[in-house]
Amino acid sequence: MSEARLGVVIIGRNEGERLRACMESLLGPGETRRQGRSLNQAAEFHVVYVDSGSTDGSVELACSCGVGVVTLDLGKPFSAARARNEGLARLRELWPQVDLVQFVDGDCAVAPGWLAAARAFLETHPEYAVVCGRRRERFPEASIYNRLCDMEWNTPVGDALACGGDALMRIQPLVAVGGYDGSVIAGEEPELCVRLRRAGGKIWRLDQEMSLHDAAMLRFGQWWKRAVRAGYAYALGAWMHGKAPERHWVRETRSIWIWGFWLPLVMLVMTWPTRGLSFLLGLGYFVLAFRVFRHMRGRGFGTTDARLYAIFCVLAKFPHMQGQIRFWWSRMRTKPAGIIEYKSTEAVRT
Repeated sequence: MSEARLGVVIIGRNEGERLRACMESLLGPGETRRQGRSLNQAAEFHVVYVDSGSTDGSVELACSCGVGVVTLDLGKPFSAARARNEGLARLRELWPQVDLVQFVDGDCAVAPGWLAAARAFLETHPEYAVVCGRRRERFPEASIYNRLCDMEWNTPVGDALACGGDALMRIQPLVAVGGYDGSVIAGEEPELCVRLRRAGGKIWRLDQEMSLHDAAMLRFGQWWKRAVRAGYAYALGAWMHGKAPERHWVRETRSIWIWGFWLPLVMLVMTWPTRGLSFLLGLGYFVLAFRVFRHMRGRGFGTTDARLYAIFCVLAKFPHMQGQIRFWWSRMRTKPAGIIEYKSTEAVRT
């Protein structure tokens, strides 16, 4: 196993049984590990787990699985970007020959056969720096919020602008662009992909099952916090890479300000002068929802799913706006914002 060229970096924070499911998807249950086999049919690979201040026994669980473990310094702000960077550094320190790294979030189980398929793609397509696949929600029926996640991750295959938290990357181009930006607390993967593409790297999405995610998002408040985080990410991404030619997330940010701030403001300010007729401008939200609905139907989603997605896409403009304000408030205060968490720590179901 010392000559394996593939490494896996798992990051987690209080994932509980979700982390166990992640480990077993890669290494198999205890008996399988003792026999030196893997569920992922990807020859041999090395695994490092990075923990961001868990208090649920995650570190002990990882140690019991026999993988490399990194516990982040509590004196520095946590971020997924920082965790992935430190995990990659430890991976390269322990196994310098590794030239491919699969990043996995601790709430995801890696699909059987994914590592082999993804590695085969990169080995035959040297122009690509990143390959990702289909992430699915483990319990889409548990809540409409989980179902929304499953739809959100159902993106087109082929050339892509960005990947998510689960992806297989070439280490050399990743290191060449400086790795993840540890100061980015949301939207760190698209931000990295901007720099990779500028350096000539390409991203491909395979038509292949990649991972099974447990969002554990059962309450409206969780969905709202996740949307606030997305709004923060849009603002940060546009601020970092919004200039031409990339214009990264500028369009999304403009849309958030129009629908989440300016239109409601105009409706309220003009209420008295127009004797309430300004609220007719609110019909624009129905037009926006219809456009989203039609787009989702065009992508093959059923009527019920397309309607659900359209409603929440419009509703999300308001927590997105909250995230934008949160970003600019942190900029004005010149104080780094903390991570925005929505995840419950309840155990994964089986």
